[in-house]
This record gives sequence, C-alpha cells and structure tokens, in this order.
Amino acid sequence: MKISYGWKICILLFFSTTINYLDRHVLSILAPELQHLYNWSEVEYSYIVTAFQVSYGLGVVLSGKLLDKFGTKWIFAIGVALWSAAGMAHAFAKGAIGFGLARFSLGLGESVNFPASVKTVAELFPASQRAFATGFFNAGSNIGAIVAPLLIPFIAYKFGWQWAFILTGALGFIWMFFWIITYKKPIQTPEPASAQNPEERPEQNPQRNQATTLKSWKQVVFKKEVLTICLVRFISDPTWWFLLYWLPKFLNETKAVSTGSLGWPLVTVYVLADIGSLAGGAYSSYLIRKGKGVYGARKQALLVCALIGLLLCGVGFADNLWMAVVLIGLGAAAHCGWTANIFATITDVFPKEEVGTVMGVATLSAVSGGIVLSLLTGRILALTGSYSSIFMMVGCTYLLGYFLLTRLIPAIKTNQT
Repeated sequence: MKISYGWKICILLFFSTTINYLDRHVLSILAPELQHLYNWSEVEYSYIVTAFQVSYGLGVVLSGKLLDKFGTKWIFAIGVALWSAAGMAHAFAKGAIGFGLARFSLGLGESVNFPASVKTVAELFPASQRAFATGFFNAGSNIGAIVAPLLIPFIAYKFGWQWAFILTGALGFIWMFFWIITYKKPIQTPEPASAQNPEERPEQNPQRNQATTLKSWKQVVFKKEVLTICLVRFISDPTWWFLLYWLPKFLNETKAVSTGSLGWPLVTVYVLADIGSLAGGAYSSYLIRKGKGVYGARKQALLVCALIGLLLCGVGFADNLWMAVVLIGLGAAAHCGWTANIFATITDVFPKEEVGTVMGVATLSAVSGGIVLSLLTGRILALTGSYSSIFMMVGCTYLLGYFLLTRLIPAIKTNQT
C-alpha cells in the first residue's frame, strides 16, 4: 500500500515527538539516583525542572513566529539540532546549576516540536482528518515515555548515567537527515466535497477562499479565541508536566519502586496514554464523518476526556501499586485525547499562516501553568510529603477547562481569518 506524502511526513512527526519525549524523560528516570548523588532537595529539583519549562515557554513563542515567517523545514531542523546537543550536554553537567543550564538549553530546542508538527498537520490534512493525524504524531510522546524506562536504566547500569544522555541525544541528528531529504513545501489536496462537513466546504465558508496575509503578533494573540485556548491550556496542561517529572519519584517514594523496576509501571501508564491519544483523535474524526459539526465533535470528545480525567483524583488514596498505575494511566489517556482535540481545534479555528504563532502563545500559557504547578509541587511535598492533594487538583482541571472553553467560545467558524 502506497503511503501518501502527508502520512510520510506525519510518521516523521511521530518519530520527532518520540525522540523529544525520550530526551526529556532521561532526567526524570534518573532523578532518584542523581538526587542521591548530588544531594538535591525537593525544592532544588523543582528549580531544575522549572529551568526547562521557562526556556520551553520562551522558545515556543519565538519558534511559532519563526515557523509562520520562514516555514517549517529548516526552523524545525535547527530546533532538533539544538535540543539533541543540549540533551547530550547533560552528561557533562555538575550539580544543580549545571543541570539547570542543560535543561534550559534542552527546553529552548524542544519548544519547536509541537508548533511545527501542528502547523504541518494544518497544511497537509483537512479538518476531518486533523484530530486523528494529531493524535497519531502526539502518540509519539507516549512511545518515548514507554521506551525511556526500559532503555535508560539499562544504559545507565551498563555504561554509566552519562551515556544515557549521550546516546538518546544523538538520535535527533539521525532524524534530521530523514527530515531534510523528505520534506518539501506542502501542497494540500482538498477533501472531496462529498466527504466534507458543510462547515469545511468553500461555498459554505467563503472565508477559506480569501487570501491571507501574515498578521502581526498582536493581531493574532489578542483574539478572544486565542486567549481562551491559552487559559484552557494554562489550566489543563500542567497535569502532563507533573506526570513527566514526578511520576517516577511518586512511584519510588510512595510505592517503593526502584529505578531498575520502574519499567513496567511506566510502560503501562504510557501505553494507556497512547491508546487515549489515538482514540481521542479518532473519536472526533468519526463524529465529523458521521455529519456532526466540527466544533461539536471536538467538544463531545473533550467532555469524555474531562470525565475520565477525574479518575486522577483517586490516585493518592490507592494503596495498591497497580491500582494507582491504572488510575494514572487512564488519566494520562484522557490528557492525550484532550490534547489531540485541543490541537485540532486550533487548526480548525485559525488559518495555517497563524497556526505556528497561536501554538506558540498557547504553549507558553501551558508551560506557565506547568511552572506554577512544579514550584507548588516542590513546596507541597517539602511541607507535607504527600501527593494526594496534587492529584486531586490535576484531576479536576479538564472539567474546568471544558466549562471555560464551551462558555467563552460557544461556537466557531472553521479557519476564520
């Protein structure tokens, strides 16, 4: 079966996202060992985590604008080169400051991945396929998270923890080769009118036929729809940052799971998350194909994800390891399905010339929420030593985000300018 150009590129986006998350997971997997080696406090570890988030937040705004201005091919390649080199630089870090600087550089490079990927999906796929394509490449984040606990401890114990950073960092340079020889300026093939939802048809939405020009940052950012999506992501995205950096520590400290035994619990969580990413995107795409309006389909999928996300509230009260793992995994699945539909909504609402910028500012908002939660988590753990209140907070964020999104943006015109 011949693979279309769009899906070839989507497969590359899947692998870039896999490498992206593999590189950022190395620290969290090795955190118990490195914390013991360098005697980091919980607060110091939260500062190292925050260094990544600060640079990531700054980077997404810059990379989003650069992607819209100069295109995807070389901006994406430069970002991957930067994060790969920064990942390898962790091997030479000494103490909290050194790791903080390495994390800052890693975040700056990694910030290009999602704006570039979402922009590429907007350019290559019609609305009825975008959520599934987004869910597909976003599933790479969970594959990276699955591979990390299986691969990183093996490398660390066999060759030393430094090689875990060096070998995983080198993968990005291999990906760059395939990206550069494969990517060409996309030409989107319109979906046949018979397969389109009425909202997507040019005759029903003449705005799609209007020529668009690159707008200023302020013209894009201060739209009501952008500010609403920023608010929703500020509330809901921190859950993923929390799981990324504190899940291995949670399992180690509360369930006595050693670094070498983290593999299967983390694999279980992220396999469920992968299923959620694909299912969440496929569900709204299915509803659209059945005739439901684009935004109605997105909202229905988001509500289902928000309700499943409530299961995270019970994690702190689960005494059994595998009960906690399953609850976390279902919450992670809800998050990934939620994210696939939020990203798809961005491509529905905004013309492709603005998608990079919108993704940039929305991700900055998401990272800002993650920074707040990271600092708060460090303080809560230092004071109480308990994760229960944190899991209760993050479990409720999706339902709150759904309420805000549907109240502030009750309806949309797809790809409005």
